[in-house]
Amino acid sequence: MSRNFLVIDPEEGMAVLKGLASTSRVAMLKLLHVKGPQNVNEISEILGLPQSTVSTNVAILEEARLIRTESQKARKGNQKICYSNFDEVLVVFKDDIKTLKSSGIEVAMPLGLYTSCEVTGPCGLCSVDGIIGLLDVPDTFLDPDRMKAGLIWFTRGYVEYQFPNNARLTNTQIEEIEFAMELSSEVPGTSADWPSDITLSVNGVDTATWTSPGDYGDKRGVFTPDWWKLKGSQYGKLKNWRITADGTYIDGLKISDVALSDLKLSEHHSIRLRIAVREDAKHPGGINIFGRGFGNYDQDIIMRLKTK
Repeated sequence: MSRNFLVIDPEEGMAVLKGLASTSRVAMLKLLHVKGPQNVNEISEILGLPQSTVSTNVAILEEARLIRTESQKARKGNQKICYSNFDEVLVVFKDDIKTLKSSGIEVAMPLGLYTSCEVTGPCGLCSVDGIIGLLDVPDTFLDPDRMKAGLIWFTRGYVEYQFPNNARLTNTQIEEIEFAMELSSEVPGTSADWPSDITLSVNGVDTATWTSPGDYGDKRGVFTPDWWKLKGSQYGKLKNWRITADGTYIDGLKISDVALSDLKLSEHHSIRLRIAVREDAKHPGGINIFGRGFGNYDQDIIMRLKTK
């Protein structure tokens, strides 16, 4: 199961809001979502719209990056094929964004606000109030209530988050980027000896892999709610990935030579963080990601940008 989500702050995503502010354009997006790629003539015929209207609205949707187009040869000349880029568009007021003194920016990303995912079972999500959707059903990761998630687990696959690149907006140079989150392996029940290779990628670049020793259930997590079963995952290790000009560090220890320049941060409006247990992992022991209301640290996924 693989789905793509777009998360925008209204203050930063006016082009997207403009793209959605038309019944014709919404109808076009729905058509592409349901029926798949269509050319301009097909969209015009199905929706009963003039081709000129469709062409104008395609340009607006493309500018907003809600769709992409490809030119293909037809019997007479070329035809423009339209593809939908996203399965869902989420509008969120990112009030967790704040400046750290004068030399950095911190963003707290709620666990359920992933913008793309592909997972295999056993898997699931829960909030502080209870299980979200169905256990061990990957499609549950599309449930709108995922926004409330405080604990996510899966066996293999990934969740990906889209952080705002506020340094680019303020025209400041990033010297370091850091991600902090609470993680453990995932096994039915718990086991302190259950290694799992957890890889973090930024903007499509694998930075470094940390091998979680196990899935911790020897005692209840400090913030884990009482209703959560004692034989389930209780807490993880608070891990810190830091990418600098000379390489990637986990908890202060240099793990790889992937450097800040490899991420090409200045070229992107957003910073995409992917947390994965890869298919080719030597130790594919699953993953638990703990957020607010679970584990020992009661925090979201944190991104910190150190700037000049």
